Amino acid sequence: MIWWIIYDYLVIPLGWVAFQIFRLIDPKVRRGIRGRKDLFRTLQTNVHRLRGTTRRIWFHSSSMGEFEQAKPIIAELKKRDPSVEIVVSFFSPSGYEHTGAYKPADIITYLPFDSSRNAERFVSLVRPSAAVMVRYDLWPNHLRALQRAKIPSFIANATLRQNSARSLPLAKQFHRAVYNSLDYILTVSESDKRMFESFDLDHPLVDVMGDTRYDQVWQRSADSKTHHYLPASVVDRKKLLVIGSSWQEDEDELFPAVRKLVAGYPDLLVILVPHEPNMETLERIEYRLNAQISSIRFSMLSDYNNERLIIIDSVGILMALYQYAHVAYVGGSFRQGVHNVLEPAAYGIPLVIGPKHQNSQEALKLIAEGAAFVGTNAEELYQQFRMLIEDDELRRRAGQDALEFVRRNVGATMRFLSYLEKVL
Repeated sequence: MIWWIIYDYLVIPLGWVAFQIFRLIDPKVRRGIRGRKDLFRTLQTNVHRLRGTTRRIWFHSSSMGEFEQAKPIIAELKKRDPSVEIVVSFFSPSGYEHTGAYKPADIITYLPFDSSRNAERFVSLVRPSAAVMVRYDLWPNHLRALQRAKIPSFIANATLRQNSARSLPLAKQFHRAVYNSLDYILTVSESDKRMFESFDLDHPLVDVMGDTRYDQVWQRSADSKTHHYLPASVVDRKKLLVIGSSWQEDEDELFPAVRKLVAGYPDLLVILVPHEPNMETLERIEYRLNAQISSIRFSMLSDYNNERLIIIDSVGILMALYQYAHVAYVGGSFRQGVHNVLEPAAYGIPLVIGPKHQNSQEALKLIAEGAAFVGTNAEELYQQFRMLIEDDELRRRAGQDALEFVRRNVGATMRFLSYLEKVL
């Protein structure tokens, strides 16, 4: 009880004050606060519009990245029972604002600020049959409200690093109380399971389910193969290097390597997908490269005239573009951390990444499998690309290893549902 009192009467008030301060300087915080205006009134209206079936599952994610991990679970639930009602909540605007078109969800809402009163009101309005928290975004008062209402609660894709601050002495005692308010903690790996068990929990069942990101990327790769964005007249008889989700820090090292590659390999076509394809980014890229490499924007592809570089000025098509690649580069790894390496791997594509990849266990495993290669500067990137372009057998073998790595890890969705179905 001491920890709950500290949380309710110290952490929550201080957190609320911090939010009000940050809203003055951070547009994202302002959007989050503004988006929660009339939250309960809107939620009540939306709940009343539901059919009121006996099964209603609430999924909560921090942001869009975590919600991607919930999608294969939701898809399988809807496949098994189309009448099941799905309520989706987000803490971050980046999740809420980009999920409006997600049809399987019956309700999409922000999660209210985690006061006891808000949590009780939210749970009593939603009245879920079960609640699923994705990855790590746990809000203690909402979990307590679920526990008091005797609503089964889960963490899916749970992960806990060995050096996590949650393992420090005082934090560990608090998080032990939080985790004990759950019913199921279903982890990504055995090492995650051991970390949760080190909290000496006495209530939740802790077991390994795997990672639904593999299921999601596997299904998306199959779906993406039905979308053909590059005409055969553009890609035939060429080798393609797809650069995905690049930042300026990536491009500073990539562009010298790309200039040498284009000069040395007449049949090479480069597809560049900036992480943020706004006008400023597109013009910056064109200014830096046009003097050495002929380029064309994707939106102008009907005028294609053997340009060596296609700059993608659309969003949401990167996954489908990997299907054309012989070699892929995944961005972010010269900035803060590498982006999604599973997307090219699911197509059986060998990939090259930069030095900042320790944020991704999948990247580390792909390197160990011989399916991913690291370049720490422009020259090393050039040598890695050159090796994969020239050595057909190495490229084929590395791509097959990438594909097998993803295939081996598919199945977490079904393992999770075997637990969820027990309580429904």
